[in-house]
Amino acid sequence: SRSTIGPHRLQGATARVWEPLDLIRLSIDERIYVKCKGDRELRGKLHAYDNHLNMVLGDVEETVTKQEIDEDTQEEFVKTKKRQMEMLFVRGDVVILVSPPLRTT
Repeated sequence: SRSTIGPHRLQGATARVWEPLDLIRLSIDERIYVKCKGDRELRGKLHAYDNHLNMVLGDVEETVTKQEIDEDTQEEFVKTKKRQMEMLFVRGDVVILVSPPLRTT
């Protein structure tokens, strides 16, 4: 007998999450948040994924955050760059965290 990680609310019905990737499966065609190595964050619509967490995202906003030091004052500051992409392939080995959309009941 399999034990569930916990029920996950999906469009008014309770779907069972048997394995971690089930949570990703339930997020197909939904906007998700992906935190990547290198201080990159992605928000986009999940179109496809595989067991390695390779993903295809659509309508993607990428945010890159860098800490830099001002050469004159030696003060640290945070620099943020954002860009939009129509479609993006994300290689699974750069993925740190995947957050499914917030679902309310």
